[in-house]
Amino acid sequence: MEAVTDFINAIVLLLNFIVVPGLAYGSQLALGALGITLVFGILRFANFAHGDTMAFGTMVTILVTWWLQSKGINLGPLPTALLALPVGILLTIGLLVVTDKTVYRYYRHNRAVPVTFMIASMGVMFMTNGIVRFVIGPNDQRFLDGERFIVRARDFKTMTGLSEGLSIKVSQGLTIVIAIILVALLFWFLQKTRMGKAMRAYSDNEDLALLSGVDPDRVVLVTWIITATLATIAGTLYGLDKSFKPFTYLQLLLPMFAAAIVGGIGNPIGAIVGGYVIAFSEVIVTYAYKKVFVYLLPVSMEPEGLLQLLSTDYKFAVSFVILVLVLLVRPTGIMRGKLL
Repeated sequence: MEAVTDFINAIVLLLNFIVVPGLAYGSQLALGALGITLVFGILRFANFAHGDTMAFGTMVTILVTWWLQSKGINLGPLPTALLALPVGILLTIGLLVVTDKTVYRYYRHNRAVPVTFMIASMGVMFMTNGIVRFVIGPNDQRFLDGERFIVRARDFKTMTGLSEGLSIKVSQGLTIVIAIILVALLFWFLQKTRMGKAMRAYSDNEDLALLSGVDPDRVVLVTWIITATLATIAGTLYGLDKSFKPFTYLQLLLPMFAAAIVGGIGNPIGAIVGGYVIAFSEVIVTYAYKKVFVYLLPVSMEPEGLLQLLSTDYKFAVSFVILVLVLLVRPTGIMRGKLL
């Protein structure tokens, strides 16, 4: 009986520190990678400004959240940031539309090569990052309110009698649920609506799509609207789950690009798969397994070290290694890059 209890405790540890955080982080990376893969698949360039687009949308959401909190407006157990999200999305759409009209449209009309777009997006990235840091500052900003946990570790231990407790944060639960809803809506839009089909046709063959009557300006506009929505929601969910710091979103570019490329750049399904592959790889490699094996092994065989493959300081290196390996073994990614 004790062996069974120890085994269950080990499972709870893995759920608490690998499965639940991996699902939440993977959902955040998947939403971010979806924005990257849509821009690449439809507009045909690697958007290095995507991380700072997330930071901008999250910054606006935070500022509106603070204003709502100062007025005593909230959602009870849910974060007030959910009320502020629409404003963040609208202003981020405005930012991307203005950026497209003032920067990208010129290169698109002149049929510039993709590397030119990439360099232009890096300029936009530094500009956006500077705006965000100037407005809200470079330090950590916390804006989570309402209930913090769906399941508390102490309550779980009391209910089950186990030594280990399972905790699920509200931010983690929201991330997973919202990600599922957004992905379902996106695929419905791309598969069933007239504009979604036009975007897929434009992605497959731009010249043929234009001959068929597809309005390229409208396709570009809708692409930026979807990208801004995904970026703002992904950035806000990440900030709620952890904290907001502008430079962190710049660092997130590597795992998000890794997710998009590992899954198959230009393929939305691949972006989702890649997001969870990268997230779970980072969490699994950086977790210290000592306590798990303490439960599973006899006392005489208990490990002395932490049994941690890499420190959490090197978690982004995991994304880079996976990215390099996939590019060497299967350059098209797991799902083969193509927009649906």
